[in-house]
Amino acid sequence: MSVMNDHAVSPGLWALAWRRLRADRIAMAALAVVGLFLLMLVLSATGLIAADWEDEVAVNYAPPTFVGANPALAALAQPQRPTPPNAFDPLAEELAALKREVQATHPPVAKAVTLPFGADKWGHDILKKTVKGGETSIVVGLVAAFVAVALGTLFGAISGFYGGFVDDFFNWFYSIFTSIPSILMILTVAAVLQQKGVTTIVLILGLTGWTGPYRLIRAEYIKHKAREYVMAADAIGASSWRKMFSHIFPNVSHVALVQVSILVVGFIKAEVILSFLGFGVPVGTVSWGSMLNEAQNELILGKWWQLAAAAGAMALLVTAFSLFTDALRDALDPKLK
Repeated sequence: MSVMNDHAVSPGLWALAWRRLRADRIAMAALAVVGLFLLMLVLSATGLIAADWEDEVAVNYAPPTFVGANPALAALAQPQRPTPPNAFDPLAEELAALKREVQATHPPVAKAVTLPFGADKWGHDILKKTVKGGETSIVVGLVAAFVAVALGTLFGAISGFYGGFVDDFFNWFYSIFTSIPSILMILTVAAVLQQKGVTTIVLILGLTGWTGPYRLIRAEYIKHKAREYVMAADAIGASSWRKMFSHIFPNVSHVALVQVSILVVGFIKAEVILSFLGFGVPVGTVSWGSMLNEAQNELILGKWWQLAAAAGAMALLVTAFSLFTDALRDALDPKLK
């Protein structure tokens, strides 16, 4: 009988959620896409891919090509004819010799370059630039989401568990943040900090994005603090912080996880907006937002490929993350089925 009882243990919340996710083909496809982007992030951060994205591998605004060398680079690959002497310009021969020396020390880049998304105005490979920009945008989205959910969980746990004056104070603080439109709040914090950088963007988004998780976590703590297992913990002398984070939080952690996945999508788009408006990453750091900022001037010249690469990569990741977030929320809450 004991052996049968050991095998009759019912699966937990996370095992049931994973079982529901595996049954959803769209969710698994979205998870695979998100996993590929995260793998790209790791490989880019370690320098295994896109480490040479700043190398000038093409002429300015080289168009996309998918097979063979880029035709816009053919002139670079051809041997240059010697410049005839110019009697009216005594420096012409010296300049021609200097040009031949530079070409000899810097081999033509068109011999083995295929650019699926073309090149930008500096001759950088846009595909590698998109990969490197994705590293910045995804890191900002992930870290800022964890900061926002950590703050929202902490504030919501304290407010919902203690109630009374503490709850009134956090609700007043929450009302101040939610009474101001989010984009204005983000731009206000960005103007106050006045220093561009990835850390600054993470702080901007994390310090302004905690309100959503706070509202949900507070409601969960109000509901759970009166349940029997919390009363039993109180009876054995558990401290308030132990009851909040050792007993209640494991039962509401799925809410925090869903909030992280939701905010990642929103913060990636927010980073793009900030970089597009000039409040984002500094010069020398590339992100999808800075690429879109550059692309607005290139469109006037008919150069569309940088816009297509950055917007397409962002749209693919955001769509996949959104689909996975919806499926994860449904899997963790069977009542939504």
